[in-house]
Amino acid sequence: MDNALIVLIALVIDISFGEPPNRWHPVARLGKAISLEMKRAPKGSKAQLIYGIGMVMITLVVILVPVYFLLVYLKQMSSIAYVLIAAILLKFTFSFRGLGQAALYVRKLLAHDNLEQARSHLCSLVSRDTTFLNKQQVVSATVESVAENTCDSFVAPLFYFVFFGIPGAVAYRIVNTFDAMIGYHGKWEYLGKFAAKLDDLLNFIPARLAASYIVMSTWVQGNNASRAWRIMWRDHELTESPNAGWTMGAAAGALAVQLEKLGYYRLGDDHNPLTEETIDFSLHILTLVTIMWSLTCLLAEVVPLVLAP
Repeated sequence: MDNALIVLIALVIDISFGEPPNRWHPVARLGKAISLEMKRAPKGSKAQLIYGIGMVMITLVVILVPVYFLLVYLKQMSSIAYVLIAAILLKFTFSFRGLGQAALYVRKLLAHDNLEQARSHLCSLVSRDTTFLNKQQVVSATVESVAENTCDSFVAPLFYFVFFGIPGAVAYRIVNTFDAMIGYHGKWEYLGKFAAKLDDLLNFIPARLAASYIVMSTWVQGNNASRAWRIMWRDHELTESPNAGWTMGAAAGALAVQLEKLGYYRLGDDHNPLTEETIDFSLHILTLVTIMWSLTCLLAEVVPLVLAP
């Protein structure tokens, strides 16, 4: 039952307190460490590729080994301490409340016609240049981020916790953070190539699970789940990422909107306009997916114990 308690406590911590200040947040500290490692990156594609592989692998070892032995020690000494520390560590691998708050803040700024600040705050959700986005494009980018992060920020970390425990969830968050910082075309393309490919691999199953849960949440809300399913299958290959198109396509179909990143992709059909309420509806989907996926993970931990002879 320890794992089920760990999930429940981690969820309570996240919902009650959200994200701590960056100076105390392990993921923010990891981001600073990655930034320092980037400053020492060599020039040249081959050298950058090798250095990038080393960055990811060494960071995984340096973090995962102490985490593993700490948890082993705590489990031997005190089950209560083990569950509490494990729950805190698990919470730092996912973010439900923080994602919702970030999206709602953009929505609030748009509702007050403060487009410039909405563009600025949107940078906390997406990596694209937001300088010249209009209101509909800001809404689209926000909804796209909520949909994609339904996987990255919630479904995937718990998926790896269920199968590999705290080390699995922490390893996923490390790789995903590397991908978020250096897994792009441009100056650091070769430096981040390994992290990007590894992140694609790790998200292969969780992204498709998250998209399926988005479709199910659409059905639970009494909306057109068949449209969400159809758009997901029709448009998921339009994004450069092999995974992001699944959740974003499902969300576009569920909301009956067209999500667009100029020059890159258009997902869904524009039956409904992109407004502040579209962000609200996307967060309703996120909330339902969070509830359903949490219950799934809890059942995955509890049912085998109940059925055990």
